[in-house]
Amino acid sequence: MKNWICLVLLLSGLVEQTMAQVKKPSAPVGHAIQVSLKPYQNTKIYIGTNYGNNRVLADSCVLNEKSEGIFKGPQKLTPGIYFLVNPKYNILFDFIVDDAQNFKIIADTNNLTNYSIIGSVENDLFKEYSIAVNKIGGELTAIENKFKTSTTAADSALYRTQYISKDKELKEQRTSFMKAHPKSMMSYLLNVMQRPEAPAIPVINGKADSLYPYYFVKNHFWDKVVFNDNRLIRTPFFEAKLDEYFKNYVARDADSIIEEVQYMLTVAKTGKEIYPFLLFKFTNKYISPEFMGQDKVFLHIYQNFFAKGDTILLNEASKKSLKERAYSLMANQLGLPAPILVLNDANEKRFSLYNTKAAYTFVAFWDPTCSHCKIEIPKLDSMYKANWMSKDVKVIAVNINNKEKAAWKTFINEHQLTQWINAYQTDEDFNKEVAEGRPTTIRQLYDVFKTPTFYLLDKDKKIVAKNLSIEQFNDFILSTQKK
Repeated sequence: MKNWICLVLLLSGLVEQTMAQVKKPSAPVGHAIQVSLKPYQNTKIYIGTNYGNNRVLADSCVLNEKSEGIFKGPQKLTPGIYFLVNPKYNILFDFIVDDAQNFKIIADTNNLTNYSIIGSVENDLFKEYSIAVNKIGGELTAIENKFKTSTTAADSALYRTQYISKDKELKEQRTSFMKAHPKSMMSYLLNVMQRPEAPAIPVINGKADSLYPYYFVKNHFWDKVVFNDNRLIRTPFFEAKLDEYFKNYVARDADSIIEEVQYMLTVAKTGKEIYPFLLFKFTNKYISPEFMGQDKVFLHIYQNFFAKGDTILLNEASKKSLKERAYSLMANQLGLPAPILVLNDANEKRFSLYNTKAAYTFVAFWDPTCSHCKIEIPKLDSMYKANWMSKDVKVIAVNINNKEKAAWKTFINEHQLTQWINAYQTDEDFNKEVAEGRPTTIRQLYDVFKTPTFYLLDKDKKIVAKNLSIEQFNDFILSTQKK
């Protein structure tokens, strides 16, 4: 059992939110949870809950000399799974909070297995179910350990059969409980937690449909789950299930992700807690995505939610940060024509990106004082000479640090980077853009906020790849040419 709790910033710096309850003597009681926790006396204890995958404190109280206290506040707690926390922030045990938030917890830390909760039907059911499944779970663990240490094929087969049988018993226990208590909080939680069973592969007109089980699970993954239900984030398993869904059942292309995100956020919008949770989870995930092109998802979220008024959740600094990030991505999405570049080369000769003819154009933005650039740029040159030159790939390397022109030219000469175009934007051109009131600079148009930054353009100067390693760009070029 995890025995510690970590206080976290709920929305990763984008929104400030507190779990503290405002106490006004004249207000009606929203929650009143009495507690007797021996042997603690004259000390503060807590109740906590989940905020997705994180654990947070929800309320506190001070125990008197009789080890008694009360968690009390004018606002109701969001229903879900909660846990009792001792003065050292150790989690003691879980319990259920539903709409009826007036009950009593009695426990002794010398024998926590015999804690009791009086006045809560939901916690009676929770304890009944927990005892039953914990027993089966222990038996499953024992069988699994025997399987791991088995030395013969016969023993392995036996333990595998026993495990399947016991796992079936566990699922039947869950199904039986849900049928007996369909409207209980516990049944709701079990519905959220469970995954659909993949059916056997059907044979239609003599041909096996191998994709049917996959789509069956995907289409039933969220049965009986509505995304505007605030209780979802007060469980330790909803966010993990959400991550599993996007990892295993949603294609990695941006449009497929956008379809899912748009649906979930639209439904969740009436949920006071679940909506900001999902909004910022998806924002944080796709503002700097794991896979190329998924920043389009962040742009969609910004344009369809934040830009349409969902900024009340943000402070001014966060609004500014999100807006700047969105505008830095708008002009350089995959499939779009690359922004215009009119630059000077190292010999002060003017040239335009769109006048450079090639099957592919590789654009590298770098800084001669950047230590990582000093490694990557020579590596780029080696790849260019070994593989790309013969495939009609042209390289444009853009120095973004005009203050280091001497160091830039020295680096070019020392590494003999003379077989591609080395370029920079003059101060005059930059100042002219500013004077004309242009809203964007090269850095913003190409999202150059780290160095080096790489783009691959096709013959029409459309962006076909970005933010990959040099080796990945090489694989992309080779595989595309084969196709």
